[in-house]
Amino acid sequence: MLNFPNFRSVIPMFLLALLAGCGGDKGAGGAGAPGGPGAGMPPPEVEVITVATGNVTLTQDLPGRLQAYRTAQVRARVEGVIEQRLFQEGSDVKAGAALFRIDARTYQAAAESARADLAIARQNVERYKSLLEIRAVSQQEYDLAVAKAKQAEAVRSRADEDLDNARVPAAISGRIGRSLVTEGAFVGRGEATLLATIEQLDPIYANFTQSGSDLLRLRQAVRMGKLKRAESAKVELLLEDGSVYPQTGRIFFTDMAVDPGTGAVSLRAEFPNPGHELLPGMFVRVRFPEALAENVIRIPQRAVQGGPQGQFVTVIGAESKATPVPVRTGGMAGGDFIIASGLKGGEQVIVNGLQKARPGTVVKPVTEGGTAPAAK
Repeated sequence: MLNFPNFRSVIPMFLLALLAGCGGDKGAGGAGAPGGPGAGMPPPEVEVITVATGNVTLTQDLPGRLQAYRTAQVRARVEGVIEQRLFQEGSDVKAGAALFRIDARTYQAAAESARADLAIARQNVERYKSLLEIRAVSQQEYDLAVAKAKQAEAVRSRADEDLDNARVPAAISGRIGRSLVTEGAFVGRGEATLLATIEQLDPIYANFTQSGSDLLRLRQAVRMGKLKRAESAKVELLLEDGSVYPQTGRIFFTDMAVDPGTGAVSLRAEFPNPGHELLPGMFVRVRFPEALAENVIRIPQRAVQGGPQGQFVTVIGAESKATPVPVRTGGMAGGDFIIASGLKGGEQVIVNGLQKARPGTVVKPVTEGGTAPAAK
């Protein structure tokens, strides 16, 4: 006969053991359950491009300085006291416009006197001419009267010129800088005093140099058929902040000799500057076409990284894992690198999100623009 009281005491103990066993199973599988470290996290997205071969224009970025298209010095051509400055510093002026007014009372009086002397001299010529016809004067006396009239005309012309120069004119159109003299200053005594400077800024020059050895190497590559000569003479301008100037220019001057001191060839490009954004003396970089290369691979600069072993890119490898691949660059095409070795074409190279794509990390490739690349 069963002992019921003992049987009832076993049931609660069995239930506790069963619950403890279930709790142990949950703890053992906790690492894979939701909420565990790294559980359910999708692979990070990275932007990729699929590299392919093509024809590109090789370019080179060289440092340079901007220079005004034309520069004219405003100088006092007559002596006197500056009465008034007739322009605003830093403004645009037109050729022939009056910039300064010099006290002109002395020159006004001299011009009026010269005109009166010329009128008298011309009257004498007319009178002597009629007297010469009736032989009342000699030919020598008539010639002397004509010479005096010509001399009076020269004096009148010089006096009028001095009077005009009392209002100092602008030699060219352009932007005028600060005034180097003030009202009340005495100028022009013994020298043509510098009053201001005018610079024509549209268009504007960019002066830069290219290594003579690079130029020789490039010409040899073109001659051997490795590269083709670039047909375009248009160049780009990179400003100090790295931005590209919106208007292209053209190379119109190349020095025919290599500077023995620097081993470089001087070049000059011309850029339109209607808004006067470019100013003389600014540091720039000139990007100009060198040659045409066929069947090469180009990738953005940001995709190329450097390490102790050299340059490398990160590609999407097996099982969508980020895989570093050593490469060697061989020139520029605008803002992109030309890959000389390391890639064959067809690889998916990561261009954005490299900080999330450590070697061996599983990533989700997305083409630039946000769509997943087509499966191979």
